Amino acid sequence: MRKYLLLVLLSACALSQAFGQATAVPARPLTHPAWIEQGNIYEVNVRQYTPEGTLNAFAKHLDRLKAMGVETLWFMPLNPISKVGRKGSLGSYYAVADYTKLNPEFGTMADWQRLVKAAHAKGLKVIIDWVPNHTGADNRWLAQHPGFFVKNKEGQPAVAFDWDDTKQLDYKNPEMQDSMIAAMRYWVKSSDIDGFRCDVAWNVPASFWRRAIPTLRQGKNLFMLAEGDSAYLPQSGFDAVYPWHMFHAMEKVAAGKRPATALDSIWREQQAKYPKGTIQLYFTSNHDENSWNKADYGSFPGRVHAPFAVFTQTMGNGVPLIYSGQEEPVLRPLKFFDKDPMAFGKYQRAKLYKTLLDLRKRNPALAADASFRKVHVGDDRTVYAYVREKAGKKVLVILNLSNKEQTISVKEKALQGKPYNLFMYTNEPLTSKPWKVEPWGYVVYEYGR
Repeated sequence: MRKYLLLVLLSACALSQAFGQATAVPARPLTHPAWIEQGNIYEVNVRQYTPEGTLNAFAKHLDRLKAMGVETLWFMPLNPISKVGRKGSLGSYYAVADYTKLNPEFGTMADWQRLVKAAHAKGLKVIIDWVPNHTGADNRWLAQHPGFFVKNKEGQPAVAFDWDDTKQLDYKNPEMQDSMIAAMRYWVKSSDIDGFRCDVAWNVPASFWRRAIPTLRQGKNLFMLAEGDSAYLPQSGFDAVYPWHMFHAMEKVAAGKRPATALDSIWREQQAKYPKGTIQLYFTSNHDENSWNKADYGSFPGRVHAPFAVFTQTMGNGVPLIYSGQEEPVLRPLKFFDKDPMAFGKYQRAKLYKTLLDLRKRNPALAADASFRKVHVGDDRTVYAYVREKAGKKVLVILNLSNKEQTISVKEKALQGKPYNLFMYTNEPLTSKPWKVEPWGYVVYEYGR
C-alpha cells in the first residue's frame, strides 16, 4: 500500500528490519504450492475493470484471460471501505471497514463465491489482497475492541503512518492476532480461495506470520505473497516477496540512468539476502506504481516496455505479474479513490503476453526454481543475456536494454545450433557469427523444441 507518501517507506523499512533482526531464524529451503512454480499472477482492479465495477461484470473476462495464459487472479481488497476520513468519492480499497464482509460496490458474497467457483472450473487460482497492518477509520473493531489498536499520545487509536483514513493495529494484543487469523480463515473456508497477497506485510511482526501462515495452511497449501522485501518475510513462511530494488533498478536502466549491469548487483544481493527458494514477484506495473508513479506508460514507455516485460516473465527465481489493463494497454494513471473505468478492445500486448505465458507454462526452464546464469553475448552495459535451465530444458534470453542497435555474438558452444526463436516461430541457425538487435529489442531461444 504505497499510496500517499512514499517517504514513509524510509522509516517503515527501518521498522521492518527491526522485526527481522529480532525474530530472524536460520535460512531454510522453501516449498511452494506446485501450481505457482511455473505460474503467473494477474492483478484485478475490480472497481476500474468494467463500467459496472462489479464481480459479475469482471466474470465475463475470465475466458479471455484464460486464453491469454493467465493462471492466478489476485483481487485487490474486496472488503467494505470506511466512510470516516474517506478519500475521494469511493475511498481507498485499503481502508477496511469490516474484514468478514464484501464491499457492496462489487456485489454480494454469493457473487464472489460464484466467481471463485467459475475461475476454479477454468483451472484458474484465486488469491485476495489482505490488509493486516491497519484498518479503516471506522472499522467495527474500533467500537467493539478498542484494545486492538495502537494509541496516540492523546490515548486515541493512532493513524497508520500518515494515512489519515486508517488506524494502526496493535500486534502486541494476542486477541487481535487471533481475530485477524480468524478473519483470514473465514475467506478460505467460505470461498475456497488459494492464498493471500498481504499488504504492508513488512510492518507486521514475524511472530504473527509464524502463527498465522501455518494455521491458514491447515487443510490447504495456500500461496502467500508479501508486499515487502525484508528477509524475515520468507523466513516466516511467505512464498514470495516484492523485489523493489530490482524494480527500481529496471526503471533506471529504462531511463538510461544506469547500465544493464546494475541488474546484476541487485540479483546478487537478492541471492544473498533471502532463503533458498524465495520467489520474486517481477512486474513492470501494479496498482500503486500505475496510480502514483507513471507505470508502465511513463517508466517503461512505448518500445521500452517489451524487453522489460520479457525480463519479468523469464528472470530467475521469479513469478511474473501483469496488472489490469496492461494487455490493452491502458496508458494512464487509474484514479485510486474514484470511479475511472478502463476500456478494453485493442489488446495490443495480449499476443506478447500470451507467447511468454505459454512458454513459461510448458517449459520447466522458466520455473521459479530453475537455474539462472548470465552469459556474455555483447556489450554488457547495454545487452542483458541469461540462460535458464531445468529438467533437460534450456532457454536463452537476450535483451537490448538501450536505445541503440547492438551487436550480438553467441560464442558459447553449448548455446549454438538451431534453437527455436520464440517470436520468429522457427528454428534458426545460431553461431558465433555477429548479428544485430534493434534498440529495445529482445530474442528468446528455446532449446530442444
